[in-house]
Parts: sequence; structure tokens; C-alpha cells
Amino acid sequence: MNSTGNCTIEDPEFQLGLTVYTGTLLVLGIVFNVVALWVFCCRMRRKQWTETVIYMSNLAVADLCLLCALPIMIYSQRQIKQEDTVLCQVSQSIYLINRYMSISIITAISVDRYVAIQFPMQAKRLRSPGLSAIICALLWVLVIASTVTRMAWQIQYGGFCFLNENAKGSKTTLFSLLGFFIPLVILTFCSVQVIVKLVRKTKTDAREKRAIHKAIWIISANLLVFVACFLPLHVTLSIRLIMEPKTCSSLKIWRYAITITSRLSSANCCLDAICYYFVAKEFQDASAQAIFTLSRSSRLQDSTRASLSQ
Repeated sequence: MNSTGNCTIEDPEFQLGLTVYTGTLLVLGIVFNVVALWVFCCRMRRKQWTETVIYMSNLAVADLCLLCALPIMIYSQRQIKQEDTVLCQVSQSIYLINRYMSISIITAISVDRYVAIQFPMQAKRLRSPGLSAIICALLWVLVIASTVTRMAWQIQYGGFCFLNENAKGSKTTLFSLLGFFIPLVILTFCSVQVIVKLVRKTKTDAREKRAIHKAIWIISANLLVFVACFLPLHVTLSIRLIMEPKTCSSLKIWRYAITITSRLSSANCCLDAICYYFVAKEFQDASAQAIFTLSRSSRLQDSTRASLSQ
């Protein structure tokens, strides 16, 4: 029988590249999401809190929490010998909760957009900021409950962290696959239907034509980012579920694949800010007002200092 206990990734160049990538991801992601939350919470008036803004603010919270848990999870996993640590279990739980919360909210945004465009007459009854807040709360409860269930189940079979190789425990990968592939089907359906609807819409003038083209581009970019970030990881997890590595070499290949695709999925936290927050009209309006207020305050301070120095 081949032992797989010491088959760790020890390539210094790979680890250095991973460290640089993760560090860049953390800096950009934390800055983008903190700015987004600041605009949502401090610069938007109550009447600007639409359904989209509620979803996006929850998405920013999930992305920020994931990024904060990422370095702790990486550190704790590197300390694993034979058993999980509490630090690893807690940090990975936070990481997984916020990964699948991000996926769930992105899916909810696409469903909300689909309802608004496909059923414009019923949308006033089916959509409201209050209902969006309830949906977000239910998603948080569902994702947290499923992650806790997964952790409890997997701990029974020897471990919860990614580097644990217990075969029975790996079956809990099904939680991850269901948490991605079901939203992927919903997101793809809603996005394609909305794009088809917009393409078929009669354009009355050049301005409306430009607006429709912009909307199609944004929806397509959102779907592409979602697939590019999350699909490689979940395809890898699917293969891992079917083909359980037995030798040290195959185990190393699996670890490389999981590490790379997992870090790729974390890039979604930065790209969300570009694809959702920074293209939303409410965000742009509030940001412009914030910049105007800050620049006016700066000019007043400069003017005051100039007058005092005379």
C-alpha cells in the first residue's frame, strides 16, 4: 500500500507565485469591497436602496468575509499533520459559507433581473426591497445550515479541511457540487432568456440601442466571470469525487489542481466589484456624489488655510 501522508506541495516557485497572487487578490478585493460597502452604507439615501442594491451589499459582505478568512485558512491548512485543527475548521467554514453565499446572491441577482425584464407588469408585485432582504436572509440561513451539516458529517469520517484524504469524507464534495451546478443552470437560463429578450426588443432610437447593447454586454460579462471563476474548481471536485487518488504522484496532481482552481474561484471577489457594483447606476450616482462632496470639502479646507496664511 502506498502512503500518501507526506505528499505535500513543496515547489518553492509555485508557493511564491501563489503567495504573490493571493496577496494581490487580498489587497484589491478588500479595497474594492470596503469601498462598495462604504458607498452603500454611508453615501446612499434610503430611497436609493433598491432590490439590486440590497443584493449587491450582501454580495460585498460575503466577498469581504471570504477574503478575510482566506489567509487564516491557508495558514491553518499548512499546519495540518494528521487531524484537523479548530482554526482550520472555523476558517474553512467561514470561507465556504461566503463562497456559496456569493454564488447564491449572484444567482438571485440574475433571477431578479429575469423577472424584471420578462414579466414587467407583474414585477411590481414580485419585486420589492423588503422581499429582496428576506430572500438574502433566507439564503444566509440555508448556506450556513448546509455548511454546518457538511462539516459535522465530514468530521465523523476523519476531517473537514481540504487536505484531508479520507475517502468517505470526500463524498461531502456533493454539497459543493450541488451548491454550484444548480445555481449555474439557473443563472445560465435567466441570462440567456434576458439577452434574447433584449436582442428582440424594438429599438426606438440610438440612445436606447446603446443602452440595450450595454445591458447585453454586462449580463454576458457577469455570466462569463461566474463560469470562468467557479467552473474549473467544481469540475476538478467532480473528477476528484469519481477518481480517488491512491498514489503519491496522483495525490500531488490533485492538490495542485484544487489549489489553483480554488484560488481562481477567489478572484471572483474582485471581479464582482467590477461586474456588479461599479456598473450599477445607483452605485455610480452615489459615488459621484461622494467624490463631489469630498472634493468640495478639500477645496474649502485649502481656501481656509490660504485665507489664514494671508
